[in-house]
Amino acid sequence: MSAKPFIVLSAGDPLGIGPEVTVKALKDPAVQQACRVIVVAEPQSLYAAGFTPDLAELLPIEHPGAIKKQKHVPCKWAGEVSFKALQTACKLAAAQRADALVTAPISKQSWGLAGINFTGHTEFLRQYYGKTALMMFVSGPLKCALVTEHFAIKDLHKIITQERIEKACIDFHRALKQLGIKRPQIALASLNPHGGDNGRFGKEEGQTIIPALAQLKKHHINAQGPYPVDSLWLAHKHGNFDGLLCMYHDQALLGLKLAAKEPIVHVTAGLDFLRTSPTHGTAFDIAGQNRADASSMTAAILFAAGHKKAASTQA
Repeated sequence: MSAKPFIVLSAGDPLGIGPEVTVKALKDPAVQQACRVIVVAEPQSLYAAGFTPDLAELLPIEHPGAIKKQKHVPCKWAGEVSFKALQTACKLAAAQRADALVTAPISKQSWGLAGINFTGHTEFLRQYYGKTALMMFVSGPLKCALVTEHFAIKDLHKIITQERIEKACIDFHRALKQLGIKRPQIALASLNPHGGDNGRFGKEEGQTIIPALAQLKKHHINAQGPYPVDSLWLAHKHGNFDGLLCMYHDQALLGLKLAAKEPIVHVTAGLDFLRTSPTHGTAFDIAGQNRADASSMTAAILFAAGHKKAASTQA
């Protein structure tokens, strides 16, 4: 019998729900059976959430701040703690001392207060652990990926280029194959309402997306579109296409969260190691109240344990 996969988990912002969903997930019998876990976290917040040493190995991130004096709001202290936990966990995964990385949610505002310039996990991971890092999401048969991530909508017309679309689709195609889909069929969402309506509502479809599709055919990638995103999500829910490539963040997440019947897992493909995470945020408003739903964190850990080699690529 082979050894259980070894997962390293950074518990995220210590003032958010990260410690709580981490502990709840570790208590799940399916997680206990599927893998071994080392948690990288600020210890007081983790123990306050009910952590016990029998659940997992703990690698503590010590900090001169006192958790009992902190409110559940963004702050510099929490940003420094969560960033150090992420850095430590990534080093373990990159050194192959763990089979995969799972990350609990961080607060972008806390990172900003701490002087950390990354807008999220993916941007940090892309800079240090794989330039082809792709943000994608999986919920049972539903799979989608993003051309752009955390940008203002007003800037998208400048950021979404033909090259960027092609690269994202090639990376998405590779990731889908590594998840066991032999001949992925990918649908590209349009950027504008009604697919631009022949240029009446925007010209990005004709000037950027369609030329990208033509180039993708030369890479032997079955990519089709662009399709209006409202009908596209309904088609994917009914079993059409193996994955959707969306132009921006909410275009993907809104449809996915409405269509998904199973917990959603965020997967960063294209790194030196597999990384997954839940798809919710820090939820400061309910932190410390034992109200957080850990199903997405549980799903993230189980996905990492079951696909520890599937979604990683050679950087």
